[in-house]
Amino acid sequence: MRLTFPVRICGKSPSKMKLKLDENLSRHLKAALEKYHHDVITAAEEGLLSKPDTLVAKAAAEEGRILLTLDVEFADLRKYPPGSHPGIVLFRPKSFGPLSVNRFVEDFFQTPDLLDLGGCVIVVDPQKVRIRKPLPV
Repeated sequence: MRLTFPVRICGKSPSKMKLKLDENLSRHLKAALEKYHHDVITAAEEGLLSKPDTLVAKAAAEEGRILLTLDVEFADLRKYPPGSHPGIVLFRPKSFGPLSVNRFVEDFFQTPDLLDLGGCVIVVDPQKVRIRKPLPV
C-alpha cells in the first residue's frame, strides 16, 4: 500500500537535497533516494555508528545535510530547535520492519509537492506530517 503525504514543506522546490541517513535507517535507502537525484550519505560511511546523537547532528549540520532518522530524540525542539540545523525528518511508521520502513521513507520522498526541508523539524507518521519551521527573524 502506497501512502500519500499531502504536504508542502518550508521553502522552494529542491532539485537535489543533501541527506544523511541515521544508523537506524537501512543503508539500502541510500540507493533508493539517490534514484531521485539526492546526495545521500550514511552515518556508517562516516564512522558514526554508536556515536552520540549530538555528534551525528553536528556532522549533518557541518555538511549541510538534512538528517533522516527513526530516533525520537531528534524531535526534541529544546535540543534541536528549527533553524539551528539544515533539517531533521523523523519517521514514525506503523511498522518498524526494515522493508516497511524503507517503503515508508521512499513514499515520503515521492511526494510530488515535497518542498525544501531546510531548517525544519518534521515528524512523519502514517496519518500526518507535522512541521516545525524556524522562527522568523
